[in-house]
Amino acid sequence: MLKPDGRQPLAEAVRRVETPEGVELTLRTAGVVPRFFAALLDFGIRFFIYLFGAVLFSGLHTAGPGLFLLLLFTGEWFYPVLFELFRRGQTPGKAALGLRVLHDDGTPVTLPSSILRNLLTFADFLPLAFLAGIVSILVTRDFKRLGDLAAGTVVVHDPRARFRRPVPPAAPEAPPVPLSSPEQQAIVEFAERLASWPPERARELASLARPLTGATGTASVDRLSRFASWLVGRRAA
Repeated sequence: MLKPDGRQPLAEAVRRVETPEGVELTLRTAGVVPRFFAALLDFGIRFFIYLFGAVLFSGLHTAGPGLFLLLLFTGEWFYPVLFELFRRGQTPGKAALGLRVLHDDGTPVTLPSSILRNLLTFADFLPLAFLAGIVSILVTRDFKRLGDLAAGTVVVHDPRARFRRPVPPAAPEAPPVPLSSPEQQAIVEFAERLASWPPERARELASLARPLTGATGTASVDRLSRFASWLVGRRAA
């Protein structure tokens, strides 16, 4: 429902971005409450890691405190970065709440952006109890904390967590060349969304992959579908 002035209500903020291929993506940005519970889950995970480390290092005498401080430093500064880079922008807490970190243009978060947004987490805690971060989330259009504003990132409700469709059945075929993780993801998402597009749109998009499929139109659609089947683990009987 829209407000009388035509704007989207705060609890239902939507961000629309268009890919270079002309596909419009609709992203629902995440507010304070889901992000708070995601952060709480991540804190709980780190707490138990620190507790285990404290017990493990307690018998090491002089080296124990130093190793524990190293564990504490690594957990606080690199825990979110590693998960955001290698788990599709999702720490375990964000994954449990169906959230994901992306760039403003809808592309996967990169190392510099992830480091910057997480380094500035300390600023969100000023002057106390994450007050600056909460205020920033509440007053910005896309619910951004200070780290997101600096890094050009946004936290969204992951559409794959809520609307993920199965890859349509197709005879699996291994791609002819090694593919990067984003390329594999793009092929799988193409197959998942295939049923939602008009046939002519699917053929148009599949034709962009001609360097990979060696075909255009319907033939390219069919081959991308076979690649997707292989990428999700299906194998010929």
